[in-house]
This record gives sequence, C-alpha cells and structure tokens, in this order.
Amino acid sequence: MMTFVLVVHTMIAAALVWVILIQRSEGGALGVGGGPTGMLSARGAANFLTRTTAYLATAFVATSILLAVLSGLTRKERPIDASLAKPAQTAPAGAVPLPGAIPAAPASDAVPVAD
Repeated sequence: MMTFVLVVHTMIAAALVWVILIQRSEGGALGVGGGPTGMLSARGAANFLTRTTAYLATAFVATSILLAVLSGLTRKERPIDASLAKPAQTAPAGAVPLPGAIPAAPASDAVPVAD
C-alpha cells in the first residue's frame, strides 16, 4: 500500500512541477492561438492551468498526509530504540568506582556565587 501511494505521490509531484513551469509568470499562461474567449485563449489556458495546479497541490498534500499516517502505522521498534527505552542501570550504593573514573561531585544545596 505504501509503495503504491509513494509512486502516486511521485507522479503528482512531477505533474505539479510541470504544470507550474509551463505557466508564464506574467499571467499570460500558454499564449496559444484562439479567440478572445474559449479554452485555447490566454485567459482560458491560465484558468485551466491555475485550476490544475490547485487540484494537483491538494492531491500532493493529501498523499503527503497519507504517507505520514502510513509510516506511523507501519513503524516497527528497532533494536536501538529498544535499548533506549530501558531504564539506565545504576551502581549499588557500596560499589567501587572503576579505575580512571571521575568521581561525582557531592550534592549540595548551596548555590555557587561567581565573583
């Protein structure tokens, strides 16, 4: 399922890039021939490309959300995650420190003041 959605998502992304790049920045769109009204006029092409961009952008966001949800549902616990979830083991109160270990500073309620 996730592979299918990822392929569809990639195709939508490619189509979205293509539709955006085919538009002219001045708002003239394709500028192909035709009468002043109709689908092949500059205004008709601009409206068509604008609507297509909106539909593709909506589909892109929807597939992005769907991929995020599917990723969260299919996530498996990895060994490194399992080791991080275990509580840290502390040494017993009478344990001898290892050679070269830095001793911990004694706990104090006094706050040091810098001069």
